Amino acid sequence: MIKPLLRLSILSLCLMGLVVGGVSAGPAFALTEEQNLVAEVWRIVNRAYVDDTFNHQNWWFTRQRALDRALANRNDTYQAIQDMLAGLEDPYTRLLPPEQYRSLQTSTAGALTGVGLQISKDEQPGWLRVIAPIEGSPAEQAGIQPQDVVLEIDGVATTELTLDEAAARMRGQRGTTVTLQLRRPDETQVRQVSLTRDVITLNPVVAALKTTPAGQQVGYLRLSQFNGNASEKVAAAIRTLADQGAEGYLLDLRNNPGGLLQSGIEIARLWLPQGTIVYTVNRQGILDSFEAFGQAITDAPLVVLVNEGTASASEILAGALQDNGRATLVGSTTFGKGLIQSLFDLSDGAGLAVTVAKYETPDHHDINKLGIQPDRIVASVPLSRDTVATDADPQYQAALEMLSQATVLASAS
Repeated sequence: MIKPLLRLSILSLCLMGLVVGGVSAGPAFALTEEQNLVAEVWRIVNRAYVDDTFNHQNWWFTRQRALDRALANRNDTYQAIQDMLAGLEDPYTRLLPPEQYRSLQTSTAGALTGVGLQISKDEQPGWLRVIAPIEGSPAEQAGIQPQDVVLEIDGVATTELTLDEAAARMRGQRGTTVTLQLRRPDETQVRQVSLTRDVITLNPVVAALKTTPAGQQVGYLRLSQFNGNASEKVAAAIRTLADQGAEGYLLDLRNNPGGLLQSGIEIARLWLPQGTIVYTVNRQGILDSFEAFGQAITDAPLVVLVNEGTASASEILAGALQDNGRATLVGSTTFGKGLIQSLFDLSDGAGLAVTVAKYETPDHHDINKLGIQPDRIVASVPLSRDTVATDADPQYQAALEMLSQATVLASAS
């Protein structure tokens, strides 16, 4: 059955953008329990996958090859499913064994145990790439940066691991260690980093009243993830900052890898009085959209900070505010993920992530692998947690300058 989203429809994640639901499989006669699980996965992909050529494969033959394998146990079955999905050459369409599935559900609820690293997988040669470290995590404290390439995890080459296998190796009991081999994307030097796993609380919003060089009071909000309470926390922060005298707002989406798509849409509605937030395009090429409809709680000037770690749901929010003329974007080009996944419950407690659609910004820009270009380009520099949004942060200083000009214009009008 379809799992309800917020008691209404389906849950969407855009961390790297997932929509959560579930499908029950009908009876498969003459199949073993293990074969039934393979067939269940095949049917979901057959029904939902965004590319109806299935990467130019005969999807029926793929099913038969998987069912013809000797499936002695659940591990054999999971391997058969992973091999079946590998032919799609889509790192976002993947099997999540029960433990990994529970971990994903926990992280979107607001906490996780591990090193706090959001990752993606390059198509070629298959290394892991850092989207962003989570604020306050062991990964951030070790100085790991967006776009860093992860070559090895505890001596195992990441080219040999799926995205979820890599994530599982970095998770573990609090206090245990994991060693990563990394390099910067524009460097050849390799470095080893040993991280101690910890429980990471995902508090998505940091808010403070700031003063521009011209003396205006502005509300600074840094949003680190779109989890289940992000919209509520952002709304509360806007109201508190307004009560404190904020004349404009600076929304910092740097190193925000995404999270719940619905959360991103709700936050867009806090700023937008009307207009399209995002278009989705399914495999039939049919457009759907999410709209703003008069729920904005402020019309004060807004500047948004973005960088190469701004991904997925963050890009949906940034694109909506930019294309609707609601905000000016400052920083560097965003990550560039324009795909949406649905996460389906499987009958054995595992989950299946399937790429089901593409998304476009309100002006119909497809940003997949391209990212969003800010209105004002300011290069990123390495920052510690203590230097974000300070005089040592050139992107923040540029955004503050633009917001100062915007608040002066708003006051004059």
